[in-house]
Amino acid sequence: MSSDAKTAGPATPGAPATDRDKILEQYGCGPIRFTGAGDALYERHLLFDSLVDPAAVGPRERYEAIARSVRDVLSQRWLRTEQTYDRENPKRIYYLSMEFLIGRSLSNKFANLLLDDVAQRAVAEKGIDWLAALEQEPDAGLGNGGLGRLAACFLDSMATLQLPAMGCGLRYEYGIFRQAIRDGWQQEQPDNWLRRPDPWEIARPQEQVEVKLGCSFEVRGGTLGVVTGRPSSLLGIPFDRPVVGYGGKTINTLRLWAAAAPDVFDFRAFSAGEFVGALAERLTAESLTRVLYPDDSTSLGQGLRFVQEYFLVSCSLADLVRRFRRSNADWNALPDRIAIQLNDTHPSLAVPELMRILLDEAQLGWDQAWNLTQRTLAYTNHTLLPEALEKWPLRWFELLLPRHLEIILEINSLLLAEVRARFPGDEGRVQRVSLVEEGGDRKIRMANLAIVGSHSTNGVAAIHSDLLRTVTVKDLAETFPERFSNKTNGVTPRRWLLLANPGLAAVLTEAIGDGWITDLSQLAQLKPLAEDQGFRSAIRAAKRDAKSRFADWLRSTSGISVDPASIFDSQVKRIHEYKRQLLNALRVVVLYDRLRQDPGLDMAPRTFLFAGKAAPAYHLAKLIIKFLNSLAATIDADPSVRGRLKVVFLPEYCVSLAERLIPATDVSNQISTAGYEASGTSNMKFMMNGALTIGTRDGATIEMAEAAGEENFFLFGLTADRVSGSRGWYNPYWHYDNEPETRAALDLIFQDHFSGPEHGIFEPLRGTLLTGGDHYMHLADLTAYLEADRKLLELYADPEEWVRKVVANLAASGRFSSDRTIAEYATGIWGAEPCVIL
Repeated sequence: MSSDAKTAGPATPGAPATDRDKILEQYGCGPIRFTGAGDALYERHLLFDSLVDPAAVGPRERYEAIARSVRDVLSQRWLRTEQTYDRENPKRIYYLSMEFLIGRSLSNKFANLLLDDVAQRAVAEKGIDWLAALEQEPDAGLGNGGLGRLAACFLDSMATLQLPAMGCGLRYEYGIFRQAIRDGWQQEQPDNWLRRPDPWEIARPQEQVEVKLGCSFEVRGGTLGVVTGRPSSLLGIPFDRPVVGYGGKTINTLRLWAAAAPDVFDFRAFSAGEFVGALAERLTAESLTRVLYPDDSTSLGQGLRFVQEYFLVSCSLADLVRRFRRSNADWNALPDRIAIQLNDTHPSLAVPELMRILLDEAQLGWDQAWNLTQRTLAYTNHTLLPEALEKWPLRWFELLLPRHLEIILEINSLLLAEVRARFPGDEGRVQRVSLVEEGGDRKIRMANLAIVGSHSTNGVAAIHSDLLRTVTVKDLAETFPERFSNKTNGVTPRRWLLLANPGLAAVLTEAIGDGWITDLSQLAQLKPLAEDQGFRSAIRAAKRDAKSRFADWLRSTSGISVDPASIFDSQVKRIHEYKRQLLNALRVVVLYDRLRQDPGLDMAPRTFLFAGKAAPAYHLAKLIIKFLNSLAATIDADPSVRGRLKVVFLPEYCVSLAERLIPATDVSNQISTAGYEASGTSNMKFMMNGALTIGTRDGATIEMAEAAGEENFFLFGLTADRVSGSRGWYNPYWHYDNEPETRAALDLIFQDHFSGPEHGIFEPLRGTLLTGGDHYMHLADLTAYLEADRKLLELYADPEEWVRKVVANLAASGRFSSDRTIAEYATGIWGAEPCVIL
């Protein structure tokens, strides 16, 4: 494929041209051609879907025609997958998640279907601008951060491992938001990713389900009000997207639910001129899945999120129970045929919803229903932050879900009786494990509900799982120790190495064959090649090419120029205090000040790349973005450091941007306050793309360093034990008073060196770092960070030794494939086995 094509999507080790027809035949296409004839798939879609002269179509029409042709190719295999599941009745996995950050689909489908040769021929025969066509596909607005990207990686791995699985989520019309930067500030704009037809989704209105609520809604004075005592219902309409396993053998489904009203509008009210009121029910329903993550700084936004979560659970469980009952008459078979995985606390309402179905619809007794519910459900915890462990007001349950509240309170009554029997006299423990948080505004603790109502609770990295058991939910872990386990996260090498980094992928395949694509542990074979000069040169060349491609793309899309010969030093993740983008910024300020004080200082050129979104109501996170952009502008304007330091904040961080940046990165920053990051997955992506890590001992970075050897990482800072142990006495002013570079950096910030005309704009950072106690211990770790950075620069000055450590990281990255993670879920939690599609 052309170099442009490689920029947007790689040529994978697919089949030779002579096998092209056999591959298409595998998907049931028979003699039909993909392109090159009047009745070929691409030509027909181009003409009949757009109804325009093919010679006059633009890149969007070409993209849609290519995508629909690919969907045609996979359709029969997709159908056969579902038919096989219906016939064989295997144990099915249902992965419930509020997010699926799937990115773009076209190049991923070509790669996993082994159709790259077909794509090459289409590009050559039809003169298609491949890059322009791929750029027409928006990143699907179905997720925001690591939680959703993990879910997408898991779907890829489940299909590749031929596990009978379905992802269950919501079809958001708008993503979280499109991020623009104006005067250094984040600006949120609508992300209407479904503005144009999505060629991948299939609407299934015939499989709609009804979702009942305990109240209804009406328009009062131009605002939406709740009407108590008048139950209502919504419709859930499923939209299916194909999930192609590598090799195209299994094609699973991601089912996304959209909300609709049972009746379009009140015709009598509309005819009488009450136009808005007549449409209230429809507006309420459609608003439910309008946007990912409504603003939760208001009670209305929180309430919408609560209903979204129940809508997901209600639709998904009604659907999977309906499918179960088609092949199973005995309810006792439920845990043997269905495994439901709750991706964080968001789907925790599955516990009372499944109980409601079994009690009220199946008419089972309590004990039997409770046994089946616990054996069917499993829960993954993704956070140690108390504010992220959801708690919903009990009064919302009374209003919207009164039957579910009855069930939750009965579960709680039985739970507390059991705890009192096992731990007599320990009322403090009873209060901590209770599903109800008492107080003025009683709340339901959703994490407790998920743990109590399932047979398995897992963390996502060894340190996270340990802290979860010993700190966050210590009392529940002591009550149900057999339910807790660890399943360290992983990422799919198909998306994050094969597709994102074709140059490096080709080097690896040349060295050890292409078996690593589906068995990443084979990268261990690279370890002795660290001493092979030719292999090291190939690794360096792949990195150099990736950096040049990124620099070219950045200049062409934003006008920003970066030097590909400089060290690309990246931190890309959601903006949050505990992830410590501010610590990274302080490091840059210190380096900048060193060059100001000593212009002759020997320092390798550096480019610091930041990306990530701040929640709209998270004002400090938005101020951090502003500071990063002001720091960038100040450095750009200072001739004494020009060409030596550069800071770039990349707006609108998404999967597609990550696929460009991660392969180009030399240094990965994983610098969260120890004990706060559950796992991280960007750390794994950088590792398997040849970046070295500078980071704290937190999340999965600990296990990565253990796998590769700490000598191949740049670890620094307080451990989780030292962070928690110093809470009572830590004083950030000690660092300000005793560390000259720390003091100088903070003085530059607070004396408006980076503020431009906006004097005092960064004064709130004083509260974060000094007067407020520096909760996330930025200053405690700054000096150690700078020392690790010094060692990193020393190593970079020795290119051969640097590449040796890169190879050590690559060889150790095999453990961090999502294939390994999913295999552990399948055997350790789900009890599910592959179902081969013939």
